[in-house]
Amino acid sequence: MERLGTGIGWRPEIADAVERMPGIDWVEAVAENVCSGHLPDSLRRLRERGVTVVPHGVSLGLGGADRPDAGRLTALAERAEALGSPLVTEHIAFVRAGGPLTASPHLEAGHLLPVPRTRDALDVLCENVRIAQDALPVPLAVENIAALICWPGEEMTEGQFLYDLADRTGVRLLIDVANLHTNHVNRGEDPSKALAELPLEAIAYVHVAGGVERDGVWHDSHAHPVPRPVLDILTDLASRVSPPGVLLERDENFPEPAELENELGAIRRALEAGAVERLKTELRSAAGATAAQRTQPERVGAELSSGEADAGRRGRTRGGVGERLGAAALARREKARGARGEAPAGAGAARRGDETGAAGATRGAFGPPPRAGVDEARQRLGLAQAALLSALVAGTPVPEGFDRARVGVQARALAAKRADVVAKVAPELPVILGEEYRPAFLGYAQTHPMTDGYRRDALTFAEHLLSTGRPGDTRRRELREWWLERSGPKPRSRRPVHRLARATRRALSRS
Repeated sequence: MERLGTGIGWRPEIADAVERMPGIDWVEAVAENVCSGHLPDSLRRLRERGVTVVPHGVSLGLGGADRPDAGRLTALAERAEALGSPLVTEHIAFVRAGGPLTASPHLEAGHLLPVPRTRDALDVLCENVRIAQDALPVPLAVENIAALICWPGEEMTEGQFLYDLADRTGVRLLIDVANLHTNHVNRGEDPSKALAELPLEAIAYVHVAGGVERDGVWHDSHAHPVPRPVLDILTDLASRVSPPGVLLERDENFPEPAELENELGAIRRALEAGAVERLKTELRSAAGATAAQRTQPERVGAELSSGEADAGRRGRTRGGVGERLGAAALARREKARGARGEAPAGAGAARRGDETGAAGATRGAFGPPPRAGVDEARQRLGLAQAALLSALVAGTPVPEGFDRARVGVQARALAAKRADVVAKVAPELPVILGEEYRPAFLGYAQTHPMTDGYRRDALTFAEHLLSTGRPGDTRRRELREWWLERSGPKPRSRRPVHRLARATRRALSRS
């Protein structure tokens, strides 16, 4: 895997500061916010300086029951090529549900939701990842996400789920240590155990981010400083493997550049502390191996023929780190299979695939499950995800087995996320409505699930207000004019900055 170094998430709000920051080896940009034909000037300048740019997707929904949308995959591939990226990344999550597969209304979550760690979900995810791999011009890495809720009846730990995914598809992993911390607080999962179960050799890079405790749970906000427990998990990971890259994420509530640089410094120190521990472990291991060799009876060497001894020495010389990593990976795989009560690899005819060469290496030892089995798994997974998402965004009953209180927390978090994003894609709305915007949008979100993206959501929200006679003053005319500009066949202004300036002037004239 290419060494990336230390990086930061590129966002338009901090673009100038990122360009001036010392020691930035690479950046990551939200793929959906980048147009391949019109790259932001800041990203172009970074590329010209030799700074690597990685597109980070948020809307594929690889963990959903449907196959990945061909148009979204094409767009992601175009962004990777335009940026000259060595890889692209996405999430192990579902972001929409319903539709023809389940004969139910199509619903959008507007955010990342966890997939159940079950055999059905794993089979579907593996096929979706393979589809994406075939459509992308560069390698794909997928990220573990933070979760507020637990699926009932899960069959694997997070580490086992990620291990099997990488083993079966050859996909690389983007490990978010902040999400491991979130799942530790919210789900009681041990980050150290998850790291011990991961295929460390598959890690492409690592995310680090801050969060906040609210409603009795930890929210992975990307809007707060990185807490000490997250840095400790990073040190734990670095004590096991040297990650090819580490990146600081910040999406909102941006501090002064000096504070971001301080956080990057803390990340580097956490990595150094882990590297020291890793070196100590390697030295102890080497010392133990040397001691074992010295105590080995000399007669063992005499029993070997001269040719065998020479071959053995050549094998030890060539093996090096690669063989040690391979042996460690095999040991972790067998340990994980044993914990799940599975037969060791190669036992009898348990294998489901006979692929060899590149295909076998990419798809792993077990190969893809039968087509009929995946289609049936998609149906079952689709029904389960549609029922959960409907409870979260449409107010239908919470499916059996879920924690109702946690589902309520997740539902409020999704509505708040919608309000925040709509305010960004349609900044005139908060200006026109003032303090009334947020409560009005949250009330609207309770009965109006998102079905077609945030821009359509903004228009539907405005339509809802106008149809109910709100707002009841001069702002109603301004809101109607905004809606006509956005929804009419020939908008009167194609320059959003001018629309925002006009709305701001009107708001100030009322004060």
